[in-house]
Amino acid sequence: MRSLKPTRADLLAAKNKTIRDVIAPNLHVLFCGINPGLYSGATGHHFARPGNRFWPTLYQAGFTSRLLTPAEERELLVAGYGITNLVARATATADELSADELIAGRRRLEAKVKRYQPQVLAVLGIGAYRTAFAQKVVALGQQPERLANSIVWVLPNPSGLNAHYQLADLAGHFQILRQVLADHQ
Repeated sequence: MRSLKPTRADLLAAKNKTIRDVIAPNLHVLFCGINPGLYSGATGHHFARPGNRFWPTLYQAGFTSRLLTPAEERELLVAGYGITNLVARATATADELSADELIAGRRRLEAKVKRYQPQVLAVLGIGAYRTAFAQKVVALGQQPERLANSIVWVLPNPSGLNAHYQLADLAGHFQILRQVLADHQ
């Protein structure tokens, strides 16, 4: 039986691997990461690296009733949430992605959003959003344009590499989105 924690060799072998979307029609929110990290590529689960704050942020912001593990990611579907990425291939850091990859990712994302019709597309990462959506000035929160009839919302990237935001700050930004959703249901 394979160890749950990837080895260094597992991580190196995960470069350029893809992981399956957690997606279904008519979600409340489709969370869109930039791309999987090597840890996620090795485990096959989104936001799997232990330092990633996605799962604690979802819990603290009230999207989940308990702290889920990456292996429990499909439980999000029951609550009306899903996960995808702008770029499918796993890399050590998002800095390895080209602007062309992010722009192509936006086109694939638009097709996905047309097909699954989430109420909100929440892009996790202001810089990646700026590049992929060709926007010079972007603020966190709801964006003026829609993508295939879905509201577009930009949130901070929960990666542990994003030192600009502490967990409480991340949860606060995510909680604003959750509250807006609650007010419209």
